[in-house]
Parts: sequence; structure tokens; C-alpha cells
Amino acid sequence: MTFKTEADSGVADREERSYAPAVGVGPLRFGMTVDEVVEASQVLGQTKVSDGPRVHAVSSPTWKIEVRHRGVAPSLPAVPAYVSQAAGLLCIAADAVHGPQARHDGIPLVERDLSELESDEIAHAEAVNGHFRFTPEGYNLGVPRTESGG
Repeated sequence: MTFKTEADSGVADREERSYAPAVGVGPLRFGMTVDEVVEASQVLGQTKVSDGPRVHAVSSPTWKIEVRHRGVAPSLPAVPAYVSQAAGLLCIAADAVHGPQARHDGIPLVERDLSELESDEIAHAEAVNGHFRFTPEGYNLGVPRTESGG
């Protein structure tokens, strides 16, 4: 599989945002309301809020918030996010080509070979006495260990 470099995709000068496991990406924090996400997203660009899919009749209403680069028209969503009425912000999906360069403790998370990313994150987790887990929801990156070993 061939990956485009940032220079190839025209986003070499894109903004960088930090990722903190179970906390959020850049100014977006898990648990925020729709209004809080829209307000925080103003530093990233223009936002569009739409109703998300209703998967189950008993599920909480969910909204999709698309953040697009300011001044770039038309642009693809750089950061789609999903907010449920019950849980708040529950998903942030920074676009690997059009979105910000997301980093976890300085480690680039996008436009990388997955095996290299995994290797870097495992090394980082070991360096901070943390752990790296595979979960049904995805990776849990470099989560510090608790005294109980969790």
C-alpha cells in the first residue's frame, strides 16, 4: 500500500493537534455537548451540524459535526465528530489527509504505516510504564498503569 506524504496531499503546513487517550483531540474533549463542540471547533474552522443516524430506536439522539478548514471552499471535512445527547462527544475522527496532524505525546498518528505506528506506541507505553491495548473500540494508546495494575 502506498501512502501519500503530506507534501503530496497538499497539507504539509496543516495544524497539529494533540491526542490524549480518553480525554480528546486538540480543543475537543469527550463528553462535551453539541454547543460546546461547536464553540471549541471555531479555532479549527467552520462547522456544520446534522442529525446522525438513528441505529436503534432506544439509542440517544446523535449529531454529526463536520469541521472544515476556514477559507478553503469547497473543502472536505477535516474533523468529523459525533455527539450523543446521553454521552456527549463520543467520537472524533481526524481525517488522515485533510485534517490536522494528530499526535500522541509527539508521535504522529496519521499517514503512517500501521506497523510502525504500533511499534512506536508500544515503545512509548513501555517508556512511561504504561500499556498498549487492542480493544473492540480500537487502540488504547499509552495508558498509564494504575497501582492496581490496570
